[in-house]
Parts: sequence; structure tokens; C-alpha cells
Amino acid sequence: MSIAESFRRFAKTTARASGHPATFGFAALVILVWAATGPVFHFSDTWQLIINTGTTIITFLMVFLIQNTQNRDSVAMQIKLDELLRAIRGAHTALADLEELTEEELEQLKARYAKLAEVARVARDRGAEDTDSPDVPEVPPVRAAPVRTKA
Repeated sequence: MSIAESFRRFAKTTARASGHPATFGFAALVILVWAATGPVFHFSDTWQLIINTGTTIITFLMVFLIQNTQNRDSVAMQIKLDELLRAIRGAHTALADLEELTEEELEQLKARYAKLAEVARVARDRGAEDTDSPDVPEVPPVRAAPVRTKA
């Protein structure tokens, strides 16, 4: 088994376990025990350092595990949405890789769909249905900046 596969399994298992109510209960119990031992250790710097260090290490590691899980979930969701676009007749399959577009291109697409929604609301307010799948209105295409070459 590869390192990546081992990490994937570990991250998935850890993410599931960390989201479980019993894990929260255990974490709360650790905090209560730590707080209860405060008077025993006279609320010393070492006593405070133990909880600060422990929580910092756990938080640092959890960031990477959560990011890994979120990345996989995001890719899986994107693939599912792409499949829906592919399978629905009349859907704009060119939208399947929107995450690869520039901010400017995304803003132009957003404007196109905002215009579509505006037209649908006006039509709905006049008594028409807004459940159709009309064509997306045209917006000027994205113009790439000119490429400069060395002379």
C-alpha cells in the first residue's frame, strides 16, 4: 500500500472519529480533568503549557487531515455535478470545469446567469412559468491580455 493510500485511509478514519459525539465528550473530559488539576499544580506555567502545547499540536495536525478530507470530498462532488451536466439533455457541458476559469471569466458567466434569472423573474411576475431551460444570454467574451514577446 502506498504512502498516499495509507494517509487517505488514516485521514478518512480520523475525520470520521473526530466528528463523533464520543470524541467531543472525550475532549471535554480532558479539559475538565486539566482544569480540575489546576489547584493541585497551583495553576503553574507548566500546567498551562501542557494544555496549550497539546491543543496546538492537535490543531496543527487536524488542519492537514481536514484539508485532505475536504479536498477529496470537493473533487468527488465536482465529478458528480459534472456527470449531471453530462447526463441532462440541454445542459451546458462547457460548465463542467468552471473551477479552472479565471476570476474574470467566472464573473462574466455569473453576469450571464444573473441576467437569465432577472428575465425569469420578470416573466414570472407577469404570470409566466419560470421552470423552463432557456438559452443563457450572451455576454461579450473574455478578452485575453495581449502577449508580449521580446523583440
